[in-house]
Amino acid sequence: MRQFIEPTQEEIAFLESGLIARPFKQGETIIQSGDPARYLAFVNEGYTLTYYTDAEGADHVIRFAAAGWWSGDLYSLSPEPVTPLTTKGLSDGELLLLPRLVQNQLLEKYLKFERYFRNLFQTALMRQQMRFVESHSIPAERRYLKLKETFPGIDQYLPQKYIASYLGITPEFLSKIRKHLSRKTA
Repeated sequence: MRQFIEPTQEEIAFLESGLIARPFKQGETIIQSGDPARYLAFVNEGYTLTYYTDAEGADHVIRFAAAGWWSGDLYSLSPEPVTPLTTKGLSDGELLLLPRLVQNQLLEKYLKFERYFRNLFQTALMRQQMRFVESHSIPAERRYLKLKETFPGIDQYLPQKYIASYLGITPEFLSKIRKHLSRKTA
């Protein structure tokens, strides 16, 4: 938080009083597509995965989130009553859920949180835009290496199909990339 604002003890106490601790297990569905969109989520411990399932049943990975990252569902900030996204735990961990009502109270009572969330969402949008650009301009192997750098050890929690979906490639092509990289390091 301190990269964007310097909250007072009173502001931190108000924020903390509204957060709901939500432990999760590896593989557990935390939010299911079609559920009411009610929370932003801060990953306190562990990893999460958020994805969209299309009409044919294929999952399309939207994002991964590690400890220290806000995640969850931005639909909780919109007038949409339900979310089209599913979020699962990739490891055991804990989320801190920020209900929409508490977030609105926080923004009304402490204006610096308007700046905090604006900067947070701008940064997230820039990352999403760069991910789009990179998916069209950077070779898949480099994207894979960048993913491993951003999320160290995430391979141990993820089925290959989710990594491939995030990278915009097939699981078979990801296998070829991994094989090629293992030969380079051997």
